[in-house]
Amino acid sequence: MDTTLKDPLVGQLLDGRYRIDARIAVGGMATVYRAVDTRLDRVLALKVMHPALATDASFVERFIREAKSVARLSHPNVVGVYDQGAQGQYVYLAMEYVAGCTLRDVLRERGALQPRAAFDILEPVLAALGAAHRAGFVHRDMKPENVLIGDDGRVKVADFGLVRAVGSVTSTTGSVLGTVSYLAPEQIESGTADTRADVYACGVVLYEMLTGAKPHTGGSPAQVIYQHLHEDVPAPSGAVPGLAVQLDELVAGATARNPELRPYDAVALLAQVRAARAALGDEQLDAVPPQAKSGDRHDGADDRTSVLPRPLPSPQEEAVHRTSRLELPPDGAHRARAPRPSGPRRGVIAAVVAVLLLLTTGAGVWYINSGQFTRVPAVLGQTEAVATKRLTDAGLEVEQTTKGFSDVYDRGTVMDVDPDPGKRIRDNGSVTLVISRGPEIVRVPKLAGLTLTEARAALRKAGLAPGVITKEFSEDVPRGTVTGSDPAAGTDRRADSAVALVVSKGAPVDVPDVSGESVEDATSTLEDAGLKVAVTPGRVHSPQEAGTVATQSPAEGGQVAEGDTVTLTLSKGPRMIDVPDVIGRPVAEARQELEEAGFEVKVERAFPFLGNTVESQSVEGGEQAPEGSTITLKTKGI
Repeated sequence: MDTTLKDPLVGQLLDGRYRIDARIAVGGMATVYRAVDTRLDRVLALKVMHPALATDASFVERFIREAKSVARLSHPNVVGVYDQGAQGQYVYLAMEYVAGCTLRDVLRERGALQPRAAFDILEPVLAALGAAHRAGFVHRDMKPENVLIGDDGRVKVADFGLVRAVGSVTSTTGSVLGTVSYLAPEQIESGTADTRADVYACGVVLYEMLTGAKPHTGGSPAQVIYQHLHEDVPAPSGAVPGLAVQLDELVAGATARNPELRPYDAVALLAQVRAARAALGDEQLDAVPPQAKSGDRHDGADDRTSVLPRPLPSPQEEAVHRTSRLELPPDGAHRARAPRPSGPRRGVIAAVVAVLLLLTTGAGVWYINSGQFTRVPAVLGQTEAVATKRLTDAGLEVEQTTKGFSDVYDRGTVMDVDPDPGKRIRDNGSVTLVISRGPEIVRVPKLAGLTLTEARAALRKAGLAPGVITKEFSEDVPRGTVTGSDPAAGTDRRADSAVALVVSKGAPVDVPDVSGESVEDATSTLEDAGLKVAVTPGRVHSPQEAGTVATQSPAEGGQVAEGDTVTLTLSKGPRMIDVPDVIGRPVAEARQELEEAGFEVKVERAFPFLGNTVESQSVEGGEQAPEGSTITLKTKGI
């Protein structure tokens, strides 16, 4: 039966951000859900406090304060805390989602573990607790339910600081908060708990991993509490003969009823665990424990957390399941195989025929159900080129690729696959890839001091696009170096937005006038000013002498950067044009005709300067003169 159907939160959007997909576990203080952060598009675990507890203002305040403190605890073996919030009666924590199972699941399925496997689990647990202890935190509720084993073999500890907000001993009803099987005597007697309470719980967990059963059992929590107070945890070798004495000593030291006799914190216990492991040989570490009796395997009925079947993983969390480093022995691996019964010859022949028939039928069934299918390989997080090659090598075809934003996957890598990795698809089927564009909101990187090429590369790597390039003079910044950007560094922008760049042109240089100079003299003048020279191949008519500089670009008085190029055009001398005959014409008409022909005009009037008719011109009509040269006109007197 699907227990999530009755949960009112499943399918809801909490706090306008977290879409709750499935319920994972129910505890005495909160319910854990698998959810999707719709803002950042990532899967996470959402721990929602039971509404009855959320009505206690002081409890909620302490819950939030502890959550903020624990969020600062960063360790690879600690389940991270991302966010905290509340919506109405629901107070929640957003935490890292670990796809896998709990240590409780492993113990239910396997019973006792090999010492090597127990060490493989205990060491990362103690490393996580050690980091917490040195940071001033006490877990106070260490138990197999709070030890998560990921599909990739990683071990993480959950629920740091949460029980601390409740208190360690009793509620108003007198019931013990926390699982009684792992409470230290001082937690029961005085309600106090320091780092040594976590050490005690780890000792109990180690005993349970080595034997497959809890050290103290009873028909009621009161009976278990009595044993914690008045009886030592027995040696694991009493339940599993043949276990090394070092294992007995570890359990005895960690579970001493007097906290002064225990290791001070998880760091000290971790050192003892590693020393014990180093002292054991492979035969002792790999010893297969005897099958636990059915009566010894606990079903978790007195555990505060009931674990529900894990929901199907989302596309983002599908990945290749790497082989776990936890070498757990397969159930029943120690059992001897029963000898095959012998029978008459006829029975043997009949058996052979039956087997052949079974194999033939099985092959057909296999092909119908599996043989004609290929599983989609895991390509999440890989570049598009690598993912395409892997799919092609598997006999599949990439139908199309789309793009989307992702805070989890790097820009240019695969963030989603359809069908999901691991799903069966018919041979020669097609797969759609979604390529990450990086985060939807990105921050403009610092670009000042980079070359233009480096700045463009930095923008593309950050998920932005190079925009308009503006150049300006700078006395201090070398030519070609970026001096700033618009928007400025540190500004948040949408992915793929354009960022304008300001690039230095170097120090400004005033362009000298070299018109009329020879090529050699002009080149020397410009190079002395820190400029380069280019000469155009063609020449133009100009008033300048043939072979000298007719024009320059930029012109005299302009500003360029040091190292810029000034282009020179040489003169082939002035152009010769026909001079119009204007003698006897009014001065105004004569001037207009000469100027339209390309000449400058000068008028000299005879005394008493009242004449208005041209008497003579300096160059006779019909002759040629250089374009732009001056023609002098003289007028008649009265």
